[in-house]
Amino acid sequence: GVTGKGPRFPLIVPLLRLDKRTDDWLLVHSPVPISCIFFCYLIIIWVGPKLMAKREPVNLKPVLIVYNFAMVCLSAYMFYEFTASSWLAGYSLLCQPVDYSHSSLAMRVICWWFYFSKVIELSDTIFFILRKKNSQLTFLHVYHHATMIFNWWAGVKYVAGGQSFLIGLINSLVHVVMYLYYGLAALGPNMAKYLWWKRYLTSLQLFFIVTIHTAYNLFADCDFPDSMNVVVLAYSLSLIALFSNFYYRSYLVKQGRENSARPQRKYTKKVA
Repeated sequence: GVTGKGPRFPLIVPLLRLDKRTDDWLLVHSPVPISCIFFCYLIIIWVGPKLMAKREPVNLKPVLIVYNFAMVCLSAYMFYEFTASSWLAGYSLLCQPVDYSHSSLAMRVICWWFYFSKVIELSDTIFFILRKKNSQLTFLHVYHHATMIFNWWAGVKYVAGGQSFLIGLINSLVHVVMYLYYGLAALGPNMAKYLWWKRYLTSLQLFFIVTIHTAYNLFADCDFPDSMNVVVLAYSLSLIALFSNFYYRSYLVKQGRENSARPQRKYTKKVA
């Protein structure tokens, strides 16, 4: 196998070192199934709003409450699995090579459910379409959801475990909070208007952490593929740029306009 940081890992290396342990897992062996899901997702985004154009929004309140709190439970379970398995295995936060053995801890830290949860999360988009919340079908939303399924397919396929665990651990914790927000928002409209944008703020914080961690490992003497670090770093930077732009336009600019639109008090000097 290829180890060490002597010669830098070329981008082709992960394609040469498949993780045979996960090869027969659902949606892992070939990129074809996940690509089909991706194209179906794009078709739904294109056709869905057209089909809903002359229809009333679907009342999904019971479904959303169950879905969001189920995702809270799944995210909490994954956070526990990442935390427990990495702690028991003595994982390093700064540098952790992939353990390609079949030991119980090495297999446990892979957490296939984390990869599959990214497929489940495509439902977020379908719910927006059915509820005619088309304003939330932004490029950021579609880019984020569509690319995450490929990122984690590659993770489980080539570098299942290792320092990738930290991204999964933090992401799972963020999703506990995020879906809790959504679950509370589904309980009533009074909460929804104050909560929806917080998802993007917490996600932005997550990708800052991932970027710093990945950038560090590019220059550290760590036996983890540099090619994967480069891909993760580039992806994280793209999301930071998109999240920052979205947050600026949707919250800060809007808040500035609202403040400028408020009637200004006029003070007149009292004449004695």
